[in-house]
Amino acid sequence: MAVMETHLKAGPELSDGAVAPESPSTERLRLTRVGAARVAPTFAEDVRRGLTASPKFLYPKYFYDELGSRLFEAITVLPEYYPTRAEAEILRTHASEILATLGGPVWLLELGSGDGQKTRLVIEALLARQGKLEYVPVDISESAVETSSRSLLFSYPDLRITGYIGEYQTALRKIREDRRAPGLTLVLFLGSTLGNLDPEERRVLLRDIRALLDPGEGFLLGVDLKKSESVLVPAYDDALGVTAAFNLNLLVRVNRELGGEFDLGAFRHKAVYNPREGRMEMHLESRRAQTVAIQSLEIEVPFAEGETIHTESSYKFDREQIAALAADTGFEVRKTWTDSEGRFASNLLVAR
Repeated sequence: MAVMETHLKAGPELSDGAVAPESPSTERLRLTRVGAARVAPTFAEDVRRGLTASPKFLYPKYFYDELGSRLFEAITVLPEYYPTRAEAEILRTHASEILATLGGPVWLLELGSGDGQKTRLVIEALLARQGKLEYVPVDISESAVETSSRSLLFSYPDLRITGYIGEYQTALRKIREDRRAPGLTLVLFLGSTLGNLDPEERRVLLRDIRALLDPGEGFLLGVDLKKSESVLVPAYDDALGVTAAFNLNLLVRVNRELGGEFDLGAFRHKAVYNPREGRMEMHLESRRAQTVAIQSLEIEVPFAEGETIHTESSYKFDREQIAALAADTGFEVRKTWTDSEGRFASNLLVAR
């Protein structure tokens, strides 16, 4: 495991090589890059694997290049896409109650920190409750952690941030070694990201989180609840076509980075609910029989008319499934909060 720590400087480098003074916010910020011992597959290797498989697939982690990230930001404000608003409603209404249920004082660890907008609701409730806070964001994107951290530090003078850049499993192991800030640990896993993991991946992640915690410490888990297809399908296939552009951007990325020759007009976005698996699925469907060359991989990929590339699964849950997952991974569900329409749930899991 390779680890490199950075104490960030706010000011630019001066012409004589000196460094401008740090702002007060960056005196409270430290980033630790945590590298896995194994070398992860490259984009090219994963594209080769996925497009030569049967059925074909591409990993959803590759949605988030610069354009894909901006498209996803746009998706979160679409009227059809309810999860972001629903979870924000829960946190805005119940953050203080959630924290009182756990007790404290608390230090806060978040997996997949993103832009930190919903996290602010928890941070504000904690600062109001205990005055000071240590916040530990974990994300694979250094720019995301640094940008959101600087914004948070300027907003909250009693906040300190120690960010970890890397895969969740490796970062959690390093955080266990580094422990720690005083108080109870509260881990946040906001959004509906749990639904992007298959059942075994979910169990592995929760067991890794449980290994970090002492009995009585907490894990706030956001999940999208099962509901009518009339609500689910439009959330993944909006009228403006933003989600379609987000999905098709995977092919744009293959064309740009790997010399792919995908004709975007020859594929269409497809979003369907799979009731047997209890999940929404996104696919890219070939409109006709065709063969697509990918120059840097030196392959040609045949498609039948109607054949799809599976690009994302998003599982939906009920309370019984969450309780069973918690019990299987060393937690118990202390309490569950939902939004006013019962679309999304924030679950406080407590380590046994």
